[in-house]
Amino acid sequence: MPIGNTKKSRSIVVQGIPVTITNNHEQDYISLTDMLKNFEGGSALIEQWLKNKDTVLFLGVWEKINNSCFNSLEFEGIKNEAGRNSFYLFAVKWSDVIGAIGLQAKAGRYGGTYAHKDIAFEFGSWLSSEFKLYLIK
Repeated sequence: MPIGNTKKSRSIVVQGIPVTITNNHEQDYISLTDMLKNFEGGSALIEQWLKNKDTVLFLGVWEKINNSCFNSLEFEGIKNEAGRNSFYLFAVKWSDVIGAIGLQAKAGRYGGTYAHKDIAFEFGSWLSSEFKLYLIK
């Protein structure tokens, strides 16, 4: 699934931050990387969010609902490890191992981590309730 700078990219401004939205397969994917521009911690916040057991459970349910190719067997292994001090999850690993479609990462000039709008709203809520409400509006 292509992400990043495509012909269908557009930008919205959320609390003074330009946030890129791409359209892939008629679905909006929002740049989590852009959402972090005014938050301390930068892209490490995405990994902190992914380390959370509730996040892994949310992502698993989203994929089960929306992705017919979701690898539920691999998901069970990740779910069992989530929340442990030694657990660490990257967006690329999630996509590759699970066959996820809701969360995508790409390196390079127009890269970053993008999430389906449902997932991006969940991430926005984790960052700040106020930010999430401005993102939705």
